[in-house]
Amino acid sequence: MSDGSSSTNFRRAALIVNTRSRTGEKVFFRALDRLQEMDVPLGATYALRDPARLPETVAEVLGDGKGYDLVVLGGGDGTVSSVVDSLAHHEATLGLLPLGTANDFARTLDIPSDVDGACDAIARGKVVDVDLGLAGDNYYVNVASAGIGVGVTQALSPMLKRRVGAVAYPMAAIRAFFKHEPFSAKLTFPDGDREPVEFERLLQVAVGNGRFYGGGMVVAPDSGIDDKTLDVYAIKIGRHRDLFGAARYFKSGDFIRNESVSQFQTSRVILETDPVMPVNIDGEVVAQTPQDFSLAHNALRVLVPESSTAARYEGSSGA
Repeated sequence: MSDGSSSTNFRRAALIVNTRSRTGEKVFFRALDRLQEMDVPLGATYALRDPARLPETVAEVLGDGKGYDLVVLGGGDGTVSSVVDSLAHHEATLGLLPLGTANDFARTLDIPSDVDGACDAIARGKVVDVDLGLAGDNYYVNVASAGIGVGVTQALSPMLKRRVGAVAYPMAAIRAFFKHEPFSAKLTFPDGDREPVEFERLLQVAVGNGRFYGGGMVVAPDSGIDDKTLDVYAIKIGRHRDLFGAARYFKSGDFIRNESVSQFQTSRVILETDPVMPVNIDGEVVAQTPQDFSLAHNALRVLVPESSTAARYEGSSGA
């Protein structure tokens, strides 16, 4: 197993930018110029103002006979999550320009947030294989959750994210916390690596794949994106609504050592809740409980800086 594969042997690349992401419109032409200067073999380029067109555009680029083996995607975590179903288990590699508010997937992989640094990683970096989470048959890159995470998503408006950036996440979390209604949950582990567990008065249940979520909060101290496991945690709200007690350790991941938090590592978990709860997947509410979460190992190829140690290359994007 090697740390990475050369990024210099791509035949044809497509540049697809979500210009509705926080900085997308400003940097599209800058990225185009930089990638051309660095001899990235660009074919088609797309500056999309309608994010709904992202999945169909990526699917079209990856269609039979197109010859694209590198997709350079500009946008935030929502942009990546919206197209990852087309890229999963595909021979094409993802090059990422982090143009969103949180950029947690890029942060996990040590991809620079500035356009020049990200272009350098695409032109001179290495290819690695990373795991993807699955909520049913929906692939995701960072985290899926039920509970307060859904409230945070609902409180996050595009205007708020554009105006204040990553600070929008704690602002939305405060709003969601005081509106949250505790719920009950049962976790079962079909692979038999854990005994079933049940919880009362929960703030959140989350199933993480990457290392970061919510604008830089750590899923768990030992979490990784190619470790063949999902990181699952359940947070009890306790008798009193103590916002600072609930949030104190989130930034470092040390919150899992709090007595109100139960944490598990597994390859598959089924979440049932009472009442039925919506499920937030990479910042979009697209499912509900009960939900079956599983892991797709080495399902996505990504270009990262040579210095990144977040993942390795195993030469396969199979499960």
